[in-house]
Amino acid sequence: MDAVDVSEHYEVTTAEETPSLLSIVIDTNPRAWAALDNVLSISKAIANILVFVNAHLAFSNVNQVAIVAAHVNRAVWLYPTPPQTSPKDTSDDVHMNDVSSESPRNSANKYPQFAQIETAVLGSMQKLMSETTEQDLEATTTQLSGALTLALCHINKASQALSGASSSLAEVAQPSANAAPPMKGRILVVSVSDSEPTQYIPTMNAVFAAAHAQVAIDTLSLSGNPTFLQQACFNTNGIFLAAANPKGLLTYLMFGLIADTEARQSLITPTHDTVDFRAACFCHGKVVDRGFICSICLSIFCELPENAECLTCGTKLAMGNYGAKPAIVPRKKKKKKRIMNGGSGREETGSATGTPLR
Repeated sequence: MDAVDVSEHYEVTTAEETPSLLSIVIDTNPRAWAALDNVLSISKAIANILVFVNAHLAFSNVNQVAIVAAHVNRAVWLYPTPPQTSPKDTSDDVHMNDVSSESPRNSANKYPQFAQIETAVLGSMQKLMSETTEQDLEATTTQLSGALTLALCHINKASQALSGASSSLAEVAQPSANAAPPMKGRILVVSVSDSEPTQYIPTMNAVFAAAHAQVAIDTLSLSGNPTFLQQACFNTNGIFLAAANPKGLLTYLMFGLIADTEARQSLITPTHDTVDFRAACFCHGKVVDRGFICSICLSIFCELPENAECLTCGTKLAMGNYGAKPAIVPRKKKKKKRIMNGGSGREETGSATGTPLR
């Protein structure tokens, strides 16, 4: 009877699509964009990025997007925009609005969410550029580390919110054994400037945090030499693209960076053969090929610190015989084999009979 019993119950699970959160960091350095203006203006670049954002959201209704501007002196949210603070609001947490304070453009031919994002991004960009003063232009450092930190915090907050919602639903339904991750997060950096040595330490801290959280960092370099972003893509299994022609920004985005981390497992993604692994010293912020490394905290210095003390942990550095010539051990000379008269010069095989000669 057990062989024909069909009363066995099977667990039926529904395969829900995992949301994908794309965080875009746009380098808005005015000096770098001014040098690139004759090839690609920042307004055209924003328009191409918005098309890329719409394509990402069109893949699934559960996909999300966040856009951060890495400016010369600060990192600013472009979307979602923070709400206007009011005196009655005493909450310490910052709530992000998906819609800007301005009403989206009324168009019957445009999806409402696309119009909302476009209005928020363009309004935030105009506000950012209008608030940029001449004193801000004197600083050439792009706050890339701050933008990466904001993107990582937003991904972590969205993942926790989604996992909390799924755990509340699990109280009613039985949880699945092989539960999928709550969200697939990745960061895309659109860079137009060189890597600033003073940003090495905070940038690498953000990169290591992204690697620990399994968040891939992709980079599209339109100009400059972003050395630290190459290392970020390598450490987080991301994609690094250096655009030969910045006018093809949308082509690079759609064909090289549209796939998320899960889809890349079934695709042949672009790869970069050479990666510049040079680091910046902790004393002067210079990118060095060789330097002094503290054996305790692994801090890098371009020259020996004062009193041979580590500037980070204060450990007394023992230099040993630094600068001394290495000891050269003479090689042993091999003994040459003597060739007897009439001999062949080959060593004896130990056999009783010799090799016959013709």
